[in-house]
Amino acid sequence: MATATKKKAKVNLQPLGDRIVVERDQGNEKTEGGIYLPDSAKDKPTRGTIVAVGDGKLLEDGSRSELQVKVGDQVLFTSYAGENIEVGDVEYLLMSEGDVLAVIE
Repeated sequence: MATATKKKAKVNLQPLGDRIVVERDQGNEKTEGGIYLPDSAKDKPTRGTIVAVGDGKLLEDGSRSELQVKVGDQVLFTSYAGENIEVGDVEYLLMSEGDVLAVIE
């Protein structure tokens, strides 16, 4: 029996300014009691991994501010942060760096 494996495609998005692209972590599929949850009942996780960053916010003097986050950082954000976008069959969040609450180390 052959099984198909899902390969992650490299993100072909280049966010502008202080925007970042985040891949949201997967939610729990079952409760502590062992009940499996349908997709509609799952809470969307508020943590993820940064997969692309912009150049930084444009300042009045024409220079760019340096972002505090980088590709590969694990971050926490609000549940309403960002815009959902799909590239291929993978869903990402496009959000402002200001929507990030903390970096997980």
